[in-house]
Amino acid sequence: MVKYLNNGSSGFQQYMSAKESEKKSNITTGVLWLAMILLAAWLAYTWLTPKPAVNNPSPAEPASAAENISDVPAQKLRGGDINAKLQGLRISDISLMHYQQEKGGAEPVRLLSGDKEFLEVGMLANGTAAPTAGTVWRSELLKNDLGPEILRMTWKNSEGYEFVRDITVTGYVINVTDTVANHSGRDASVTPYARIVRAAPAKQSSTVAAGAIAFVDDGIERESWQRMTKKSYAYDGPGGYVGFEDQYWQTIARIGGEDQTMHMKMRADELFQADTAAATAVNIRAGETKSFSAKIYAGPKTPGDLKSAAAAIPGIERTIDYGWFWFLARPLLWAINALFDFVGNYGIAIIILTILLRIAMWPLTRKSYTSMAAMQKMQPEMQRIQKLYANDKIRMQAEMTKLYQTHKTSPVSGCLPMLLQIPIFFALYRALLISVPMRQAGFLWIPDLAAADPTSVFNLFGLLPYSVPGWLTIGALPIIMGLTMWWQQKLQSPANGAAPSDPTNPIAQTTKFMKWLPILFVLLFAWMPAGLVLYWTASNLFGIGQMWWIKRQEKKSK
Repeated sequence: MVKYLNNGSSGFQQYMSAKESEKKSNITTGVLWLAMILLAAWLAYTWLTPKPAVNNPSPAEPASAAENISDVPAQKLRGGDINAKLQGLRISDISLMHYQQEKGGAEPVRLLSGDKEFLEVGMLANGTAAPTAGTVWRSELLKNDLGPEILRMTWKNSEGYEFVRDITVTGYVINVTDTVANHSGRDASVTPYARIVRAAPAKQSSTVAAGAIAFVDDGIERESWQRMTKKSYAYDGPGGYVGFEDQYWQTIARIGGEDQTMHMKMRADELFQADTAAATAVNIRAGETKSFSAKIYAGPKTPGDLKSAAAAIPGIERTIDYGWFWFLARPLLWAINALFDFVGNYGIAIIILTILLRIAMWPLTRKSYTSMAAMQKMQPEMQRIQKLYANDKIRMQAEMTKLYQTHKTSPVSGCLPMLLQIPIFFALYRALLISVPMRQAGFLWIPDLAAADPTSVFNLFGLLPYSVPGWLTIGALPIIMGLTMWWQQKLQSPANGAAPSDPTNPIAQTTKFMKWLPILFVLLFAWMPAGLVLYWTASNLFGIGQMWWIKRQEKKSK
């Protein structure tokens, strides 16, 4: 059972209201509503996050008494896909051998690499002395014909207790097995624990899950770095795991046993700690030998690696946050990776995926364009009705309805394909942000499709020898996207380009606003992942091609 330290409310609320007005029924209604919905949803998605309220707890910290480890010799822990530094109970400076910090660089990604960052697996003892962080062990490397080599550590206390620790590495999973043999004449008890201590990242994203994470009662609990600076969190429940996650990487610890108590908090030294300890101590009688296990995952948040690790750490595959539209994000991510395996470039894969999605929505798109064409033809009659019944709203509504029935169309019939783009938009956005393989994936001049286009129009895209502040970074790809949007508007406008001249006319007001929409979208998309902007640009271009083909077919049929 998850334990919250006081009652709080969490959740996300959305509010949309739309006032129907026949005066707004024109060929640009669909695009206008799409723009407004996208802007509102984007702001809500970026700024609003669940904020559970809790009281400050004072949990008993499952840490070893000794913090001075200067006398403990450090040794290399190698195996699987990682290298790490082992110093007694502590593991730190974990290198992910298949991922580099910089694109094309030789320096691997490192987890828990700060001066005071570490992962510690140990035991608290009652009735005897257990190894602490400052304990010096005797170590030896054992060959294992049935699996990875074993690093064995041995330590005996003065009371006749022998502690043996075996460490192996498989993939990104570090396996720790502790065996305690009671050779003394009296009983004692031990409480296994694990804790992870680290600093918050210098740069944090408000749209990607990052901070502490726990798996309790078959559910994921997340607390951001910011929330932990204000509150501490505690959870009681059956065996799970606890740790920290970033955009692409995570460090997770799981100890054996049933009931556990987990904590997430910021320490007095301004580092963050996530720990878990057995809820009840394990008694070891005289002459008995008992074993305890702990599993550590330090690696990427990739479905394949997490699926493999789930055999050792059940539920770890659920740490990937696919967002609200997970049912779309997962297949989209799978499709992008499958297309990448075929074409060898993520930019091309996104373009192909865009075309496939547009083809799938072709029946609705064609109906939408046909409706737009009908609305264009209706413009003169709509304006006549608006002027004729300007003082009789009920009669105007009736005449407008009759006009729609005559032309067998509706002012909202052109909106459906655009509305369908909204969940795809956010699902693809999430897929781009959490995809580890897409990290540092380049396309043309863009070095990373998961980040914003780094070029800027204000230094002529790098031709002028000066840097531009981040808030002025409006790259080439968002500008191209804006141009394709403007082109679409031109094709959707009436053939004669006519528009009501009366500035008080709602149609004229809407038309005037629509002229500024591409610029608004350029500013909005300038800070979005370049892969998402590429998707929207390709979708616009393919839509332009579809619209041109439909108009050509209409001309042939006349």
